[in-house]
Amino acid sequence: MGGSDDAVRLCCGDEPSLRDGVVSDRVVSVLFGTDVEAWRRGWDRTAAGPPAREAAVDVNDIARSGAAASTQVVPNNGLAYTVLGRDADSERVLDAVADHFDGVPEGTVDLLVDDLAPLAAREGVGAAVAFADRLRERFADEANRVLLGCSAECSAELLSRVEAVVDTDAAATAAVERLSRDDPTTFGYVRRHWAEARRGIEACDRNYPQSKQVHAALTDPETTPRTLGATLSGLVTLGALETWGDTVGPTRYDLTAYRPDRTWAIGAALEADGVEE
Repeated sequence: MGGSDDAVRLCCGDEPSLRDGVVSDRVVSVLFGTDVEAWRRGWDRTAAGPPAREAAVDVNDIARSGAAASTQVVPNNGLAYTVLGRDADSERVLDAVADHFDGVPEGTVDLLVDDLAPLAAREGVGAAVAFADRLRERFADEANRVLLGCSAECSAELLSRVEAVVDTDAAATAAVERLSRDDPTTFGYVRRHWAEARRGIEACDRNYPQSKQVHAALTDPETTPRTLGATLSGLVTLGALETWGDTVGPTRYDLTAYRPDRTWAIGAALEADGVEE
C-alpha cells in the first residue's frame, strides 16, 4: 500500500492535520520551513503525540547552511536529525532521507515534508514541483505514506501533484485579523511586503539590526527603509519577530528570536480569501 496516490496529501506545514495523517510509529520529516525544536513541539498538539522514533532532515537552518552535513542522535527522545542547511540541493536532501530509511522494514515509515512553500520561494515553483515528484518517485515503495505540507505561495502546478487539503494556522489568522482591525495602516504594509521583509531578515548577517540594515541586505527591494520598518513592526505585533531592548534611537530587531514557521503561517493567512485589506 505504500506509495499509493491516496497516501499523498497536501496540508498546511505546521497544522495538526498534516501530522494527523501519520499512522506509523516511525517518521522521517523533511523541514524546509521549521526548525527541529519547533517541529518537535508541534507533535504535542496532536492526539497521538510524537512518534516512537523520528528522523528529521533540517533544510531550514540559516547559520550552518554552508557547513558539512552532520547527524545527531537524541536517544531519550527517539530522535535523529541531519542538518543540511538552506544551500543543500534537492538530490542531497533526498540522499539524506534515504540514509534514514536504511535498514528499516519497507512500508513501516511515514514520510513528511513540513512546508514546500519556502523551497518554492527560494528556488522557484519548478524546483518545488521537481522535488515533490522526485520524492514520490524515489520513496514510493519504501514509505508507508508521503505527506506533503504547503502553507503559502503554492501554485496550481504544485497543487496538482498532490491531493489538496489546505488549512491555515488558526492562531496566525486570528492575529492577522486583529491587526487588520486595530491597525489597518500597519496591516497594509505587512500584507504588501511580508515576503520581502522575510527575505531581508534571512539575508541580514546582523543579530540586532535596524530596519535600514535589514533593507541594505535586500537586492532590488520594492520597499524603502521606512516601509520595511513598518512591515517589521507589524511582524513583531504578529509574533514572528521581537525587538531588542529599550533604546532611545531607532528600533533594533532581535533576529535571534525570528520565527520562520510563524512568518509562513502569517503569509498563508494573508493570502487567504477571508482576510481583506
